[in-house]
Amino acid sequence: MNSFWDEYRRKLRTPEEAVKVVKSGDWVDYTTSLGFPELLDKALAERRDELTDVKIRGNMLFGPLAVVECDPTREHFYYNSWHCSAYERKLCDEGLCNYIPMIFRNVVPYYHYFLTVNVAMIAVTPMDKHGYFNLSGATGVAKGILDKADIVVVEINEKLPRIRGGFDEVIHIDEVDYIVEGPHGPLPMIPKGTPSEEDQKIADILLRYIKDGCTMQFGIGSMPELVGANLAKSDLKDLGMHTELCSNAFYELYKAGKLTNRRKTIHKDKGMMGIVIGSQEVYDWVDDNPGVVIAPLEYVNSPETIGKLDNMVSINSCISVDLYGQVCAESVGLRQISGTGGQLDFLTGAAMSHGGKAFICMTSAFTDKQGVKHSRILPHFQGDIVTDPRSQAYFLVTEYGAVNLTGRTTWERAEELISIAHPDFRDDLIKAAEAQKIWRQSNRR
Repeated sequence: MNSFWDEYRRKLRTPEEAVKVVKSGDWVDYTTSLGFPELLDKALAERRDELTDVKIRGNMLFGPLAVVECDPTREHFYYNSWHCSAYERKLCDEGLCNYIPMIFRNVVPYYHYFLTVNVAMIAVTPMDKHGYFNLSGATGVAKGILDKADIVVVEINEKLPRIRGGFDEVIHIDEVDYIVEGPHGPLPMIPKGTPSEEDQKIADILLRYIKDGCTMQFGIGSMPELVGANLAKSDLKDLGMHTELCSNAFYELYKAGKLTNRRKTIHKDKGMMGIVIGSQEVYDWVDDNPGVVIAPLEYVNSPETIGKLDNMVSINSCISVDLYGQVCAESVGLRQISGTGGQLDFLTGAAMSHGGKAFICMTSAFTDKQGVKHSRILPHFQGDIVTDPRSQAYFLVTEYGAVNLTGRTTWERAEELISIAHPDFRDDLIKAAEAQKIWRQSNRR
């Protein structure tokens, strides 16, 4: 044990010393969410005038990013994200961030086979007596990125929860080149949204499809949070967790005694996740909890893994859907909003599960800043990015109902989707379906 601490002291640097390893033209990685290396980011930004064309990858970072804020021309630092947080979306709007198209289960293989990482920087827990740093809420992608990096710099964040895992949840000091320390503020948290009346109706519809013993996956956003809260108040029991993102919704289920994981067909008695972002209560809950494990997303999000879980229920949100059943969950036209994330992974996996179901949810309409109402069900997309192809469409849900598009013809899909569209837009959608030759005269109006 003493040798580990001797090695620790040899590798200890100030943030300013550690970032000297970065050279112009390098690819630098900040990993994801709780792994954001705040101290190293600030120190690297201080080197702005010494560096050009340093390309940085991250995802779901809540900001601010000093390397972006200090360089509005992007001459020195060029930031890119695998999945946009609200902060990163704002950067995209300002031309200060580029999105990297992906499917989350494939992110680490992308690094393994195709990408360069000159320097990886990540926030980790303090080292344990065995010489290991826990990768905490960044475990879903972190180890694969660190393995590919030429140089690994870890930043000790004393606030991070230490999360148990099956594999790749730690990095040993032997694999680390430099270590930095320093004080940190509170961990980033997802604020609880205020559900609308339409959101509540959607959540009520979803509850009809969930039964005792189902294993749940919730995406990010107010809708999954609301469903979790409703499940916590329901009579359901023995629910399980197998999810890319562990957030407040699962903690609500745990507090209510609904989340036992007893009926899971794999990883029985343990909730599994790849990333954690929530409240401080959530971070306290997952800290050194034997009932919660974290694993890389190439395993958690694998459809083959998900398909082994009987009665798997996947609940995610989208921005819009067209009459063919194509789902857009990441852009408004060409404006990047978030990313593909794991939605398609869980849509595919839940469809493979015995008794499984996948739900994509949206309000039927929205009102823009000018007060104009728009339908979320569109005749066809015009530049919107397709997150889920029509060939994999499953349940689509609005406040007007749920429809299952599996195996449906184009005219059946048009009829089903128009039936859950906002009534103000149904006549226009029928006219569009007729013009697109996907409407039968026998369809009900």
